[in-house]
Amino acid sequence: MARKYAIETFGCQMNVHDSERLAGLLEQAGFKPTDDAGQADLIILNTCSVRERAEDKLYSRLGELRARAGGPLPAPMVAVAGCVAQQEGIRLLKRAPFISVIAGTRAEKRLPDLVEQAHRTGQPAIDIELHDDLSFPPGLVRRGDPVRASITIIEGCNDVCAFCVVPHTRGRERMRPASEIMAEVGDAVSKGHKEIQLLGQIVNHYRAPDRPGCDFAALLALVNDVPGVERIRFASPHPRHVTAQLIEAIRDLPRVCKHLHLPVQSGSTRMLAAMRRRHTREDYLDLVARVREAVPSITLSSDMIVGFPGETEQDFEETMSLIEQVQFHSLFSFKYSGRPNTFAIKHLADDVPHTVKTRRLAALQDLQRAIQTRLHQQALGTVQDVLVDARSQRRPWEMSGRTTGNTVVNFPGDLSWLGQTVAVQIQRAGPNSLWGEPIVTAA
Repeated sequence: MARKYAIETFGCQMNVHDSERLAGLLEQAGFKPTDDAGQADLIILNTCSVRERAEDKLYSRLGELRARAGGPLPAPMVAVAGCVAQQEGIRLLKRAPFISVIAGTRAEKRLPDLVEQAHRTGQPAIDIELHDDLSFPPGLVRRGDPVRASITIIEGCNDVCAFCVVPHTRGRERMRPASEIMAEVGDAVSKGHKEIQLLGQIVNHYRAPDRPGCDFAALLALVNDVPGVERIRFASPHPRHVTAQLIEAIRDLPRVCKHLHLPVQSGSTRMLAAMRRRHTREDYLDLVARVREAVPSITLSSDMIVGFPGETEQDFEETMSLIEQVQFHSLFSFKYSGRPNTFAIKHLADDVPHTVKTRRLAALQDLQRAIQTRLHQQALGTVQDVLVDARSQRRPWEMSGRTTGNTVVNFPGDLSWLGQTVAVQIQRAGPNSLWGEPIVTAA
């Protein structure tokens, strides 16, 4: 009987896609998937350490599995993969000695071999070596989304922002060959995926190692020309690397979505310098103006950290004023928490009290909620083209999808519309989504 596996994913879009890759590798090795961790012979915890909360979830889950390991039923083999595995390595065994496999961020393709090694020897199998091979065979990924296909184009980061652990867990920047990326795009489209999402720590820093002159904008043009691709998204770009060519690609390529995620982290130039972001508030606002001049309909989103070491009330007010000035369509906001091996935790005092961080985050999120509500209300009465990608989370008789600007729209429909683009007239607007009635369904 085939052994069963379950993967539990903590963290970002790249972790979710890494889990899709791990699933494909395990099924190639003869494992079968199960959604019930209680029935799994192997449980993989694919981890993130960018935020403290994601790391805490791992340790909480390991505590649950420790209790199961001492129970009357056979305990599953436990593998920890991803960023915390890379960061902690063998130290994980001190907290959870029942772990059988520790696979770092560069040992993804070795997971089945590590599982077999641990099974054969009865000893933990660990690989946190700095492998540089980014290749991954097209067709092997077990994609969990029927409409959207994520494809990694670049791994690692060379920027070393003061708060960010990614250079330590994902390593230095490495680019996948354009030929391999395009083969994966073709495979995804052949299996019915209409939307391609290109992923990287700094996705717009891409330079093809096998195609001279092919930068990120040129790669977008290549994907845009693939028959069957209807929409192209990407995450996450760095503001400092948004070139004129990239802005032109967003403007001119019909399948590139009119949405740009521009992580800023703070509205204070003083804080941006402390964060080692290498751009100023003025630089960022100038970029926003240039993007909107070229693509007036574009929607913008961002990331923001409150309570970074040394942040004063004046710094925070500058963040609030930047949010008010830019009018982001969505915003991911967090309280600063020190991460291992980063410049900030080594050299800066975490001197903003937790209560102050909490107050600032609440004020920021209240402002952003009001902005999103106003922006969404401007869509009332308009007709939006929505790529249907899921059943509505709240009402089983409704479907859900996104506009080219990445706004969620819910509407009456059925599963036969999945993967189709539907014209929806917007009738209601809330802070997080729109609701409307479908007008036309495109085959």
